[in-house]
Parts: sequence; C-alpha cells; structure tokens
Amino acid sequence: MTPEEKLAELGLTLPPVAAPIANFVTHVEDGSLLYLSGQGPRDHNGQLATGKVGAGVSVEEAYAHAQLTGLNLLAVMKHALGDLGRVERVVKLLGMVNADPLFCDHPKVINGCSDLMVNVFGDKGRHARSAVGFGSLPGQITVEIEAIVRFRKD
Repeated sequence: MTPEEKLAELGLTLPPVAAPIANFVTHVEDGSLLYLSGQGPRDHNGQLATGKVGAGVSVEEAYAHAQLTGLNLLAVMKHALGDLGRVERVVKLLGMVNADPLFCDHPKVINGCSDLMVNVFGDKGRHARSAVGFGSLPGQITVEIEAIVRFRKD
C-alpha cells in the first residue's frame, strides 16, 4: 500500500502547502536528504491552532495538533518529491511545544506526529526525535515540528 493510499485508508487528506512566514523556504534537498522547515497545526482552511499546552490546551488537543502538523509536513514532502513513495526513511523530528512552564508531557504531544509517520510509512516512519517545551512559538501556535527525511533519487 502506498503512503497516499494509507492516508486515504486513515481518512486523512493533505492540506495545501503554506507559504513561509519569513525569509526561508519550506524545504531544502541535500543529496538524498530532505530538510523540512518547521510546520505548525494549520488546517485545510489555513487556520492555526493556538494556545498554551497545559494551560488551556489539553494533551489530547495538542496531540491532535501535532498530527495536523505532521499532515503539513507530509504535504511539503509530497510537494518536494512529487510522490510520498519516494520516502525511504523519516530520519528525525524536532517537536516544539508551546507549553506552560510546569507542563512536562511534551513527548505525549509530539506522539501525534510520530504516530502519523509510523502509520503512513510503517517501519520507514520510525525516527529519532526530540520533544521540547518553549515559552512561546510564532503566532502562539501550540506546536511546531521540523523533519529530516531520506528519499530515493529518481
């Protein structure tokens, strides 16, 4: 089953790729590695999920926001590669959580994205990862995640 078929089976669709909000690009190819700039929880209508996790935003809500962020990362991958089937390995994720200072369940939040990658790519979706808390993120989004992916050169 292709990654696109797996997304359809999960009832998920990729949102449009958002334009960068500052002086950077959505991705950079270097050899067979694709470096993806940080993405946030932007839905299909361009709305961003905002708030402070642990102070108004629950772990469950933030998990869903991390999954949505993962869909945005997949949209950039597809845009860059033309076909998610070219992904050979999700190498690394860096997950940042806009968290209350006393919040300590950052890994549970970023699992929303990690679980998505494994569900879409199987073992190729297993990755190294950091999940850390920040005092704020751009636009007060709840999560931002960046990725490094190895891909098949065509």
